Amino acid sequence: MRIEGTAGDVRISRASPRDVPLIVQLIRELAEYERAPNEAVATVEGLTTALFGDQPQAEVLLAHVGDQPAGFALFFYNFSTWTGKRGIYLEDLFVRPSLRRGGIGLALFRELAAIAVERGCPRVEWSVLNWNELAINFYKKIGATAKDDWTTFRLSGETLRKLAGES
Repeated sequence: MRIEGTAGDVRISRASPRDVPLIVQLIRELAEYERAPNEAVATVEGLTTALFGDQPQAEVLLAHVGDQPAGFALFFYNFSTWTGKRGIYLEDLFVRPSLRRGGIGLALFRELAAIAVERGCPRVEWSVLNWNELAINFYKKIGATAKDDWTTFRLSGETLRKLAGES
């Protein structure tokens, strides 16, 4: 696929087990960009099991410009009780900063949209940090709508263990 404005051809492919070290590196770069570098604790071993084990938990699309890794999208199924169908939840989309504004994010989203349509998923959803205006503007440009009437909540760490009855 040729995307105008990039240094070459953008190639989107499905990740394979040999790509896991690259995926871990891209996750760390994303965590650095999102101002949380110490929170990215995923390992090659853990991601290999999660992505390619007996019960894969998620899938990854990789973007390359020529031979250069440019970014990734990690996604998995969610479920809508209202539609009665599974959808796709985009956990992370990341394009290396030096390659942004070149159509790579759009190419990843087009491939993800094609997967959703092919698999009968009526929607793709994701979250974005409120301060990430570059991403928010991009999402609006491709036709996504913000669900401002929803607030994301999270239980994790000690709070999660305490609620589960562990001390």
